[in-house]
Amino acid sequence: MASSPAWTAPAVDRRENVPFDTERESLDHFLDWQRETLLWKCEGLTGGQLASRPLPTTELSLAGLIRHMAAVERWWFRIHFLGEKSLAILYETEEDRDSDFHAADADSAEADYAIYLEEVEQVRRAIAGHGLDEMFESRRGRMLTLRWVCLHMIQEYARHLGHADLLREAIDGATGY
Repeated sequence: MASSPAWTAPAVDRRENVPFDTERESLDHFLDWQRETLLWKCEGLTGGQLASRPLPTTELSLAGLIRHMAAVERWWFRIHFLGEKSLAILYETEEDRDSDFHAADADSAEADYAIYLEEVEQVRRAIAGHGLDEMFESRRGRMLTLRWVCLHMIQEYARHLGHADLLREAIDGATGY
């Protein structure tokens, strides 16, 4: 689906980032807050702005970050933790393992945004009811837990939200956390 010329990333109602009663509730909330922050950094931008690469020293774009995080959500939660090995790795090609970043463009920004939202919703439903101590074997043979994946994803978002801050400021001067 191509983006319409008038499409802009929708407004985001980002919840307050406060701790909850249980470890699981806190991890789920922190992860959702990170997800909402990425979308908040995209709020009000057109597909062209999202796909722009405004910093001369990098090929990163906000659209690329959206695509990357959709792929990483699927990779860790669904393919590895849940063992859904038949799922395709989003955006990866034989020619370019980083096509999540490289192939982001204005025409696919709306569809990529929708894919991200759908992947996050799939992950939420897929891990509901699973305990943080549930284990799985990583592709490198290490035994990991759902807790590890949640913490890793919070760290992954935090790193890329720093990139998103810089990209958004370079696009239109908007700052904030």
